[in-house]
Amino acid sequence: MVTPPSPLPPSSSSSSLPLSIEPENLTLTLIPGLPDDLSALILSFLPFSHHARLRSTCKLWKQFLSSKTLLSFRRNHLHFFNLSHLICIFPEDPTISSPYVFDPRNLAWCHLPPMPCNPHVYGLCNFTSISHESHLYVLGGSLFDTRSFPLDRPSPSSSAFRFDFATQNWESVSPMLLPRGSFACAAIPNSDRIIVAGGGSRHTMFGAAGSRMSSVEMYDIGRNEWVALDGLPRFRAGCVGFMVGDEFWVMGGYGESRTVLGVFPVDEYYRDAVVMKFNKGEIGKWREVGDMWDEGERRRLGRIAVIEDINGGSPSVFMLDKTDIFRYDMDCNRWKKETSIPKKLSDESSVGFVALNGELHVMGSVPVSDSTENRKSRQNKRSASLFLQIYHPQKMIWRTLITKPPFQQTLDFKTAVMCTIRL
Repeated sequence: MVTPPSPLPPSSSSSSLPLSIEPENLTLTLIPGLPDDLSALILSFLPFSHHARLRSTCKLWKQFLSSKTLLSFRRNHLHFFNLSHLICIFPEDPTISSPYVFDPRNLAWCHLPPMPCNPHVYGLCNFTSISHESHLYVLGGSLFDTRSFPLDRPSPSSSAFRFDFATQNWESVSPMLLPRGSFACAAIPNSDRIIVAGGGSRHTMFGAAGSRMSSVEMYDIGRNEWVALDGLPRFRAGCVGFMVGDEFWVMGGYGESRTVLGVFPVDEYYRDAVVMKFNKGEIGKWREVGDMWDEGERRRLGRIAVIEDINGGSPSVFMLDKTDIFRYDMDCNRWKKETSIPKKLSDESSVGFVALNGELHVMGSVPVSDSTENRKSRQNKRSASLFLQIYHPQKMIWRTLITKPPFQQTLDFKTAVMCTIRL
């Protein structure tokens, strides 16, 4: 049952819509026979993933569906569950390969333009993507810089980019104070601020090599500036960050590395977490949380997904560990098994895990078979189908989806970067 939208105010009219209609088009309407305010409300119900195709319908639709206020119009008049809940996926270096947006509800894909390309750098990975309102941010990462030496070692990046889903354009924003990749990051609720913590110069190709750092920064979106905060209690890279109410949690990661036989670098993984509290604009000190599992229970933290409570309660934190999903119990600081995925994936090391619209999405490639369809797929060198197993924690039920990604390469979740957004 679809929840009816909140009614428009009586004073709403076509003059309040973000349409730059030229004088000769004053007699035209978005939908013939209907006032523009009602037409706009109808069009606002169309899933965001279909907007790119619908812009070519006519000039007025292109103007409206490309307007800066359309997304705020959707947020004001559509119920939370009627918004488009999307997964943003970066399969490869976003400066040379387009990122994509996937709409699981409508099984629709649309590509975004590549980020602005810098001719001196390439191979960007270990960056963080995060959404805030109608914008998508790409922060930091590890890359190869042709201006640095040696050329075969990656460098951390401080660059920051923002994509506007209304205008479909990328722009550079103020870079971070320190370059970093593989770090914790979260958007602070009810504020225009983003916080980053830890990280280093570690690169996908070089394992435990690279630097570690403990610095913490906060980005003020309105002022377009970064400010330094109290650093983490110790070096921490490859960590996960998320907000629980007014607290910023940083979990897991690795600190100092050691060598085996004096040659092979090996990471030392943390089993604990640290927490910073934001209270009425005041920023507190870091609080250390003890080990979340015992020695030998697991080697490292799995993939983390956080389900928000739309009623204002505490979010639920989940971890995917191979084929099992655990829920974090903050009272006892332990991970408790919630469920197991119904169908084992062919490659447990390449699995995506995100929370979207109150559900957990476990993503992987469809197991290879000798079906005619798969043989044709291999002949066409197209990527394998994406298999989604979706779990609803409140109802404790599973459902599945299968979709065909539009990009050529097989999606490798070991290196792909993902985040979610509501539009």
